[in-house]
Amino acid sequence: MTTYSWYSQLLKPSWAPPDWLFGPVWSVLYTIIAISFGTVFYRAFNGKISWWVALPFVLNLVFNAAFTPIQFGLRNNLLASVDILIIVGTLIWAFASVWIAAPELRWVVFANVPYLLWGSFATCLQLTITYLNR
Repeated sequence: MTTYSWYSQLLKPSWAPPDWLFGPVWSVLYTIIAISFGTVFYRAFNGKISWWVALPFVLNLVFNAAFTPIQFGLRNNLLASVDILIIVGTLIWAFASVWIAAPELRWVVFANVPYLLWGSFATCLQLTITYLNR
């Protein structure tokens, strides 16, 4: 069974978006992430902010990158649910980290509000899919 046919056979809530929407949404979000997270990493590499400020951004990228292999490679909805909760958690941590320790980068928080909104929606979707397919 291919990954697409596996995912298409999962029970999903009526409010799940069509599959074609995920590509365009993530293309926009990854552009925002590249610019804003890249700025945080650049400033950390240059010693203008602490690496402790950048840590939640690093962890967010790691867990974000792990989601697709967990969900579609391992086909593990429960582990994907845990992963996506960590993604949203590290993003909120990143927001707090910048807001408190690097006020000159507060634009990073505002720029990533769409990422937080989509991540929160995706978390609700993933948790619902996990529940429906238990």
